[in-house]
Amino acid sequence: MTIPSPNNLYPLPDIPRTVLLKPLVKNPQIEIGEYTYYDDPFHAEEFEHRNVLYNFGPEKLVIGRYCALAEGVRFIMSGANHNMSGVSTFPFTIFGGIWAEKTLDIALGAPSRGDTVVGNDVWIGYQALIMPGVRIGDGAIIAAGSVVVADVPAYAVVGGNPGKVLRKRYSDEEIAVLERIAWWDWPVEKVTEHVRVIMAGTVEELAAVAEG
Repeated sequence: MTIPSPNNLYPLPDIPRTVLLKPLVKNPQIEIGEYTYYDDPFHAEEFEHRNVLYNFGPEKLVIGRYCALAEGVRFIMSGANHNMSGVSTFPFTIFGGIWAEKTLDIALGAPSRGDTVVGNDVWIGYQALIMPGVRIGDGAIIAAGSVVVADVPAYAVVGGNPGKVLRKRYSDEEIAVLERIAWWDWPVEKVTEHVRVIMAGTVEELAAVAEG
């Protein structure tokens, strides 16, 4: 059997609902790692238009390798923000004309939370909403329907609105080991050789592979 190609838009033959995002996305403001996929029975190919919203500014969406994104996962980018420095949050500037002339400097001065960054081996559940500038650590799990408004530590399970850490998947010491191993950076041949340990083994077993 051959190793699945990271360049195959449809990694599952005859199942168009599942797409690898790296070969799909063309917007240079969206960076996707190898083997990260999105599953959607109706709009899988429209991810960068339907799921990355208000992407008007210089901020990027960066998603690592081997991430699993369920149907309806959305990323709100900083272009959605309205200036809150004065009494009104109404975006007069976008309507052009004299309004734009008088307020362009105010609009350009709106604060930004920066890039939205998702680590590696992250699972984001059905209809989760990720707010601007959030950083999600490696190995995290975002429960279905969550609204993530703050950074998520590596290997944390987050759920709710607003999203809160429900538990850690591993101890701090084990998480440090996993971050050091960073199996997602291994050549795909090594990942393939040890895929059973990666998928079902313990931290100790994976560490033994990494050190072998």
